[in-house]
Amino acid sequence: MRSHWALVLAVLFATPVAASDWGQIKPAVTTQSEVRGRYGAPTRETTQKIEGYDAVQWVYEGAQAPTGINKMIVDFGLLIPSGYRKEVVRTFRLEPKHDIFNRKLIVDGWGAPSRIGKEGDLEFFLYAEGLLVYFGADTQTVVAMIFTPPQPLPPATAPPPARPPQR
Repeated sequence: MRSHWALVLAVLFATPVAASDWGQIKPAVTTQSEVRGRYGAPTRETTQKIEGYDAVQWVYEGAQAPTGINKMIVDFGLLIPSGYRKEVVRTFRLEPKHDIFNRKLIVDGWGAPSRIGKEGDLEFFLYAEGLLVYFGADTQTVVAMIFTPPQPLPPATAPPPARPPQR
């Protein structure tokens, strides 16, 4: 069984991956019809208003989730300078099965993160290219991956220069 997952991961990481895409879904590019063509109908679909716009969320779980994933949540509806595009992927979230993604695989596949932080008890990696990865309490196992359009980060603030010694 482990060799099956190793093969799945080898295929996923066989080609360089931009931080903001996975499984042929790219936020701000991929459409509802492309997601449906790749993954079929969602397990459930909900509609909500976000900033006055109709937004749709598709959830794939159980047998309908991609291989190695417990749940995939795809949010549609993106406001861009030219207007609102309700059929375009805004973000998507993967909740992988245990031992599918770990810290080493993330760094091997996506490189060093732009930033590292903590949210509550969970450590996370942030990639400016559009990926947020949360690790479990063991700090090695991935519990969630959130893909977004690129997120330009403000420059890290540098500490003030040291004062020269006073004579």
